[in-house]
Amino acid sequence: MENQKTDIYQMVTDKIIALLEAGTIPWKKPWSDAGLPKNLVTKKVYRGVNILLLNSLGYAQNYFLTFDQVKALGGSVKKGEKSQTVVFWKWLDANRPDTTPPDEKKPQKPMLRYYHVFNIAQCTDLPIELIPPIRRENHPIEACTSIIEHMPDKPRIQHEENEAYYHPKEDFINMPDMEYFVESEAYYATLFHELVHSTGHKDRLNRKELVEPTRFGTLQYSTEELIAEIGSCYLQSLVGIFHNDLSNSAAYIQGWLAKLRNDKRCIVYASGLAQKATDYILDVKADTTEEVEHTTKLQPATA
Repeated sequence: MENQKTDIYQMVTDKIIALLEAGTIPWKKPWSDAGLPKNLVTKKVYRGVNILLLNSLGYAQNYFLTFDQVKALGGSVKKGEKSQTVVFWKWLDANRPDTTPPDEKKPQKPMLRYYHVFNIAQCTDLPIELIPPIRRENHPIEACTSIIEHMPDKPRIQHEENEAYYHPKEDFINMPDMEYFVESEAYYATLFHELVHSTGHKDRLNRKELVEPTRFGTLQYSTEELIAEIGSCYLQSLVGIFHNDLSNSAAYIQGWLAKLRNDKRCIVYASGLAQKATDYILDVKADTTEEVEHTTKLQPATA
């Protein structure tokens, strides 16, 4: 009988939908205590939708290992513990005769890989010296300011109206004065949201969800909001802050649920674009070699 391939997109989306239906928004977690999820051995930070999946588990420390890594360190996985699936995808050159003109991009296809990891809390007998102590950022507001100041080609940021929004045509962000927010963390969470929107400008990442005309409530509009919301939380995670007021996000929850059910790739797609947006803001290059040496299965993503 032909082996059926695991539908990774459906698996990821089912987990996100379950969290939303339980009243939990997985990209609105107090991640600063646990830190960004990373591999204990390689120290590489997991990316994209993996941040949502691993943070939603709620462990005190976000360090993970493959089964083989646990064994290599002389440890073992506790009886009855279940692994978490981690996904990784990248674009590969299409395996067909290339007739692309020299000045055009070569045809590519997406390749999706996945493997399984365990949190250190699920393991025993790991070397104590390998597990870093829990630390918080010393001054997270200064870290926020630094991100904003060092963003390349950043839009103009003004404080002229009592509204928070990004204006794509004129390329500026308007923010209420910080004194109008209940806390400084809320101000930066909102500003990060608008900064992620700004990365979609035609002269930056040229993201279709932002540059193409759309209306409130449409699929494209909701996707752009997902990108901005997830990207904001990536940045909040990075600097060690978390804004607890979910009232601004509540209006989108029903739309998210409907869209996730109708398009199982949505959360993976939005998370990937959110990661690309935050990479742009932080002026870093993506590491496309993330943990591929631990891959246990290979599946091409269908079109």
